[in-house]
This record gives sequence, structure tokens and C-alpha cells, in this order.
Amino acid sequence: VARIGESVILYDASLANHIEEAWFDPASWPGAPRVQGRGVTLFIRCAGEDWVLRHYHRGGQAARISSDAFAWTGEARTRCFREWRLLAQLRAAGLPVPCPVAARYLRRGLLYRADLITRRIPDVMPLSAVLAAGPLPQALWRGVGACIGRFHAAGVFHADLNAHNVQVNDRGEVFLLDFDRGRIMARSGAWRRRNLARLHRSLVKVAATAARGFGAAEWSALLAGY
Repeated sequence: VARIGESVILYDASLANHIEEAWFDPASWPGAPRVQGRGVTLFIRCAGEDWVLRHYHRGGQAARISSDAFAWTGEARTRCFREWRLLAQLRAAGLPVPCPVAARYLRRGLLYRADLITRRIPDVMPLSAVLAAGPLPQALWRGVGACIGRFHAAGVFHADLNAHNVQVNDRGEVFLLDFDRGRIMARSGAWRRRNLARLHRSLVKVAATAARGFGAAEWSALLAGY
């Protein structure tokens, strides 16, 4: 953990032998490709590697008060440090998640703002985008289910399991992104069913927009893989 300027940064020295506060400033990357979601995610080239820079934003009713400021409850409980450490734990367990590089918070009294940098997983697309392009083979649906099953077997709860955070490549490999508010749970319990139900709702919504590609047979294949 390094204190640089007004920032406190947790980073992996094996991936970045030094750290700079400017890396977390979107203005430092004017030409970087970006994806607009709840916030803006930037794909940056830094230290000879492809990284992903994500700023933490609030959702729901809380966003009306502040789009990106969180209540300070201690360094260990910051969203960015918690996600960084969870990703490191999942990587060590061999689960397919992004490699965490650095997490930064900037505190102002009782509030803080936060950012996370991870390694970019090459050649992946969101499951939502792949599904929008056309029907998927049953083997891929089974692969998605198998991937989620691995996480659940390890007690890993993904707080926002949806068709956008499931990523696949052209070899049929499946990854999960965005473990903000994720945590390790007891390995059995209703949380697993709720997690799958959330994914199902997301897939139904995506398929309704695309008007193709997802129904009972696809969900059954996913569950068979799970």
C-alpha cells in the first residue's frame, strides 16, 4: 500500500514496479477506448500491458445523492480494496477472473471515491453481445453453466451476475468480471438459486431485445453444465 499525493493505492509490485496517481485519472488517457455503462470503463495501455481502468459508481436511489461518493467506514472496507483482494484470492484459487493490478481510494472527510485497475482479458466479448449476434451452440451454454458452477462450488457470490459480466472468447472459454460487493459465502444456501435467477432475468432481457437465441433449451443446457 502506497500513499501518493492524495491517493492511497494498493498494488501488486510484480505487475507494476512503481505506481502513479495519474494512472487513475481518465484525463491521462485521452485516446483510450472506453465502454459506457453505469460509469465509464477505459481500456488503457500502461507499463507495456493492456489494462482496464474502472471508476466506482453508485446505483439505485443512492446515485441521486452522489454518483460516485461512498461513506467512509475504514480502509479495509473500501469497495476497491475489497474487490482487489477478492480477485487476488480467486486468481490464487485458479478461477477465471481478471488479474488485479491496483486499487485506489481518495478520501475527503466522511466520503471517499475509488478506482480499480485490472489486466485486460484478451479477445473476450460479453455474453450479451455474443447472444445478440445470433444463437449460441449448446456446448457454450454448458460452458457458461460450468464456469458459474465452479464459482458457486467455491462459495463465491457475484453481486451482479448478468449477461454483461459473463465474458467468452472464440475458444469457448468463459470468465466472470466485476466482483464489486462480491464475497465468499457458505457453499450451500439460497444465495446460489438467487444468483442463477438474476442471470436468467438478464438473459431473458437481452434475448427479448435481440429477439433470438435464448429459451428453455438454452437455460437447460446452462443448468446441465452447472
